[in-house]
Amino acid sequence: MRAVVIEEYGALPVVQEVPRPAPAAGSVVLKVEATGLCRSDWHGWMGHDSDIVLPHVPGHELAGTVAAVGAGVSGWQVGDRVTTPFICACGQCEQCQEGNHQVCPNQLQPGFNYWGSFAEYVAVPYAEVNLVRLPDDLDFATAAGLGCRFATSFRAIHQVGRVAPGERVTIFGCGGVGLSAVMIAAALGAEVIAVDTNPDALKLAREYGASHTIQASPTVVDEIHALGGAHVTMDALGSNAIVQQALLALRPRGRHLQVGLLPSGVQLDVGRLIGQELQWLGSHGMPAHAYPEMLSLVASGNLKPADLITRTITLEETPAALAALSNGTPAGVTIIQPTPH
Repeated sequence: MRAVVIEEYGALPVVQEVPRPAPAAGSVVLKVEATGLCRSDWHGWMGHDSDIVLPHVPGHELAGTVAAVGAGVSGWQVGDRVTTPFICACGQCEQCQEGNHQVCPNQLQPGFNYWGSFAEYVAVPYAEVNLVRLPDDLDFATAAGLGCRFATSFRAIHQVGRVAPGERVTIFGCGGVGLSAVMIAAALGAEVIAVDTNPDALKLAREYGASHTIQASPTVVDEIHALGGAHVTMDALGSNAIVQQALLALRPRGRHLQVGLLPSGVQLDVGRLIGQELQWLGSHGMPAHAYPEMLSLVASGNLKPADLITRTITLEETPAALAALSNGTPAGVTIIQPTPH
């Protein structure tokens, strides 16, 4: 099969022929119909993830059809249309038994600790726990975008952040995660403030439901407080500077959601956290069993993740697109189609 292969951190990957994965016991192999290009893939390419062993195939947001079924897998057959969370949980440990698959200590992640979906085929381990059946009217490109950015934002905003109607929510960073969060928070009845350096991203944020957009600058905290301050903030990019602004933008007893990765660490004003009774909340993906609520809102038209897709590229165009993330995150979501449609 054809795949995008990283042979050296930070060096341009190459598309080459590699062996197609075989279905291990308990797993399935999917024909990848669509896969998303995400900033997390860039972090992996840069060497920020200790789980990656070179050579490596990135890619963790995916949708496709079941191409082969491993021994012991029931309920799934060749041809089924599916997606999967980027965190593939074991289903057996204490955390999984409690429903917290997103923090499974035995988790496997395509594109990180095994070869991912920037390829024509990808394996999905613990298939019975992690496969999500797609509605017939949900296209593969939209479904691929659900697996990381949209699902992560849905759980962060709705389930972890507990955003309520009328609350003021500030989203820092309007890439795929941030724009998903804007759309979801607005659908929940929040007053959304979107912050980014990119005017095009801010324009999309307005289209997706933001009530206010602010060009990122040293005065952003003052501008947010001029609007009344934030009940909830989210760092959707991953930046120490953004974290400081997000915490300062909160009203007393506000909640901060950290979704963006912070490979260089972060400094926290713990005195402010205590004195203002602020909450710092980490949120990491969403388990497969939590997808039905999100899919129901998509089916009803209350959430429109398809609108987030701004670009579709081929496998051959992927290495350059991955490298271009070093210069910033493009507005919207980029989807890769490994096989021409």
